[in-house]
Amino acid sequence: MTRRVGLSARRIFGVVSAVAMLAVVSGCGLLGGAEEKPAEAAAPGKIEKAKITLGLLPILDVASVHVAIKKGYFKEEGLEVEPKIIQGGAAAIPGLISGDLDISFGNWVSFISAETKGVAKDVDGLKLINDGYQAKPEMFLILAKSDSAIKSPKDLEGKTIAINTFNNIAELTAKAALEANDVNPANVTFKEFPFPDMEAAVQNGTVDAAFMVEPFISRAQRASGQITVLDAASGPTDGIPIAGYGTTGKFVKENPNTVAAFQRAMAKGQRDAADRPTVEPLLVEYAKVDKETASLVHFGEFPTTLDATRLQRVADLMETYKLLETKFDVKTMLVGASGS
Repeated sequence: MTRRVGLSARRIFGVVSAVAMLAVVSGCGLLGGAEEKPAEAAAPGKIEKAKITLGLLPILDVASVHVAIKKGYFKEEGLEVEPKIIQGGAAAIPGLISGDLDISFGNWVSFISAETKGVAKDVDGLKLINDGYQAKPEMFLILAKSDSAIKSPKDLEGKTIAINTFNNIAELTAKAALEANDVNPANVTFKEFPFPDMEAAVQNGTVDAAFMVEPFISRAQRASGQITVLDAASGPTDGIPIAGYGTTGKFVKENPNTVAAFQRAMAKGQRDAADRPTVEPLLVEYAKVDKETASLVHFGEFPTTLDATRLQRVADLMETYKLLETKFDVKTMLVGASGS
């Protein structure tokens, strides 16, 4: 958890970003080979697009956005954010490419996978502009019915598990955690379900278990008595970076001051999202859970900087579990990161 000490979060973020950007400009190019001018390097000026459409999921991971909206951090930067609900990171990619979304929350696996496949080459590739969420214990759980025969990871062999989308952080961490518990991921079937529908899918037997995140974990445990079969943020995936905010290279080029303003507002939102009393009432509003459930959710980390070294761990794990064919350097995707 990063706390504010001495300098304001805005100054700290600005200094780190400015230093890191020298490395990005000299060593990190776009897919087409042309060097990218980072948002932070743009001369201060009026933002190019005052209203941005932001793809979000109704989960704890995006609490920082709602904090930033509630506390007026975006407004201070001259931005109006219009949230648009998506099912998962993979679903955000087409929206970014088409322009229906300006920026979107998404898991790192979906962003990296799409970039390596070149699906966004016509819009100068995908760029990652803000970190969002990092794993801690009990916030990535595979749950089953209380009266199910599934009591341990080994019992998941041959079973069906709900995940929100394929080729994402849920599938990656589930496979890694299963293998670490002597379960062959190839012998497990994954089926797509939106997070809000997973509890019912488990209860009615549509799936045997479900990979859930907060606040849906706490709701399923409290309302249906569902039990934990496996913590997917453990062992090889302990503390793994989960998700953040991305856009296209085209949007960064055309709106450098807008992107920089978004980053400044989000740095404050990320900082404040670590405070439970701030976040719990917002969960009731945007995730549509009751106050008691909101008080029970397990928090992950809300990093205030985008770090290349940390995110490289995701790409390396993707290669290990065959979600990438070859090694991939995440620095080519980052805008305003440390360690790049």
